[in-house]
Amino acid sequence: MAKRRQLRGFDLKQMVGFGGLIGVDEAGRGALAGPVVAAAVLVTSDFLESRWAVGKSGRVNDSKQLTAAEREELWHEFEGLVAEGQIHANFGAATVAEIETANILGATKLAMRRALEGIYPPSAFEQKDEPDLFASEAEKAAFTPTVSCRILIDGLPLRHFPYPHQGVVSGDARSLCIAMASIIAKVTRDRLMDELDQAHPGYGFGQHKGYGTEEHREAILRLGRCAVHRDSFLRKLFAQPRDLEGQMILFD
Repeated sequence: MAKRRQLRGFDLKQMVGFGGLIGVDEAGRGALAGPVVAAAVLVTSDFLESRWAVGKSGRVNDSKQLTAAEREELWHEFEGLVAEGQIHANFGAATVAEIETANILGATKLAMRRALEGIYPPSAFEQKDEPDLFASEAEKAAFTPTVSCRILIDGLPLRHFPYPHQGVVSGDARSLCIAMASIIAKVTRDRLMDELDQAHPGYGFGQHKGYGTEEHREAILRLGRCAVHRDSFLRKLFAQPRDLEGQMILFD
């Protein structure tokens, strides 16, 4: 629990000199099927000093380290925080077709951009800090300064991304707002995969969420691919060697 409290402390340090902090993370990047989903969460210093953040944020962690029940419980709490205006949150997704067209990195950046656009458009970070010297009084009154937010993205910095940002390796285990984004992305994607499980029975999407478990790989070889499988991800699967009886040899 003490280590989890460090997430809030990390964000307080990152907040210095900024009015807000936006954490971004994704879910589903390594899956064999389904979309990739990203989420963005905006927090402020007031939120980080709030009763909820001080008393309850210790339960927040990298989504992979939480049970499904813990993630769902936190999701509902985040909904309440959004409704109260304490945080802002949004998610975005990239489809299987977009993954195939733009590759998984390009699709991940697309999902992250869509998540961020629900909070601020890229142009908000391009505005000048003060109005033109010869601006009219009306233009000066209508001037909106550059958004004073720092964006933290889990992992390495992204090249050719429309938002200025800082990459944080293992950010979902270091930053509270990134960890919150990881939970929102994971829960959102899990729910989408549950829907796909109903539309494409037999593959077990509701259990493995599209990841390459042994059960999923065996189902693909037995049933063939379906419309939500990523063809580019399946090539390696079908290229794996087989034993004398035709069974695929699975490697860890």
